[in-house]
Amino acid sequence: MTALTLSTAAAPGLRADAIVIGVAKGAKGPVVAPGAEALDKAYDGRLAGVLETLGASGGEGEVTKLPAPAGFKAPLVVAVGLGAEPEKDAEFSAEALRKAAGAAARALAGSKKAAFALPLADAADAGAVAEGALLGAYSFDAYKDNGKNAKGNGKAPLGEIALLGGKPRDKAYKAAIERATAVTEELNRARDLINTPPNDLNPEAFAAVAQAAAKEHGIKVQVLDEKALAKGGYGGILGVGAGSAAGPRLVKLSYTHSRAKKHLAFVGKGITYDSGGISLKPAGHNETMKCDMSGAAAVFAAVVAAARLGLEVNVTGWLALAENMPSGSATRPGDVLRMYSGKTVEVLNTDAEGRLVLADALWAASEEKPDAIVDVATLTGAMVLALGNRTFGVMANDDAFRSAVVEAAEEVGEPSWPMPLPEHLRKGMDSPTADIANMGERMGGGLVAGIFLREFVGEGITWAHIDIAGPAFNEQGPFGYTPKGGTGSAVRTLVRVAELTAAGELG
Repeated sequence: MTALTLSTAAAPGLRADAIVIGVAKGAKGPVVAPGAEALDKAYDGRLAGVLETLGASGGEGEVTKLPAPAGFKAPLVVAVGLGAEPEKDAEFSAEALRKAAGAAARALAGSKKAAFALPLADAADAGAVAEGALLGAYSFDAYKDNGKNAKGNGKAPLGEIALLGGKPRDKAYKAAIERATAVTEELNRARDLINTPPNDLNPEAFAAVAQAAAKEHGIKVQVLDEKALAKGGYGGILGVGAGSAAGPRLVKLSYTHSRAKKHLAFVGKGITYDSGGISLKPAGHNETMKCDMSGAAAVFAAVVAAARLGLEVNVTGWLALAENMPSGSATRPGDVLRMYSGKTVEVLNTDAEGRLVLADALWAASEEKPDAIVDVATLTGAMVLALGNRTFGVMANDDAFRSAVVEAAEEVGEPSWPMPLPEHLRKGMDSPTADIANMGERMGGGLVAGIFLREFVGEGITWAHIDIAGPAFNEQGPFGYTPKGGTGSAVRTLVRVAELTAAGELG
């Protein structure tokens, strides 16, 4: 795990493997960003010209390495692009700082220590740089030879980060670093879960991880196994898990604060492997389906982060865990399931299973009458077609709450887009046999799924649905602070929603 500290040391005298500086894209070429004054002076004020000669433009995520000048104990300078130079009297955005810090941390894999001298206008900037650097330094090597240090399989993550320009004794700076550390550690734990092969992370194993974390951080935990689910009438979760030798679980994580005035419920889809069931996925569509529990991982991480941060809001996390497999005992297309709410659902497609486990968990969450519910799921390929691989869709039964969730996502740097719930799409789920079918019109499939979920939210409860099918698992190359593989999408949005609720700014 990468360590991070605030440092008051001067850049020239700091012992490190590298010094990271920022460079922006100016109108006439690269511009050295604040924080690199000592380096620029050592280059006689010509650092921008040297970088331009080396091909640097200051573009977002661009990394340029050059030898450090005489007088510096660090042998290497890493100049990372911040994107366009801000307008006069403006500062770099938090997201620009996060992305630059992440790109630099990735570029320094294999190094023991680096000093980050990126522009810090205030404590919030320090938090953004810390967050980006710690997320960028992530690596999942548990299944590689000698994976603890990644030898022989690539380079180990950057070992230590010294953040220059901060104020170690300032309460705001200390709080920003503590927040960044807690959130990124839990987000990276979510990434680990998403990346873990499904033969090692079935519902029971996931529940065990949640139980251990709950014990460590003072969170109350309840796990319903197959017998308890059957006794309780959780037909959706049981129906999805019926085909697997690994039984389903419903995990409830309860974080409470003595001064809390609001109660949030987060609900996560946790399909630890999705074969599609009897409606089997074709080859080419099932190789990454270990990531179908990303919603549950996000909810788990957010609840633990809320506890670590001591937020003055009660947060309950519901992890609906099952493995969707074909077998003689699996749910068939045409079967009817009686859900926890009492409603019946005709299963027309067993690969539309996420909404079934979420429906039971949503109704269970609704019984506690929280002030708001937010569910997170890798729910539909239709949302990927609509918004691409980096943006999640947000639907809600309240337009103001939907806007608040989208704004929270934007604030923390998670691309999102508000999506509607058109009433005319509900008719497509009418069933001659049951109260509702789990499939409707093909066009607008992501919206159809949201309308289905709305049926299982208690009356009068504010609810939002986040479909992270696109950004949950990055199959392409890493960028900014986002690695290849599990990303931890929606963790930071959920944490921010909890923070705003605790502050009385939401709900």
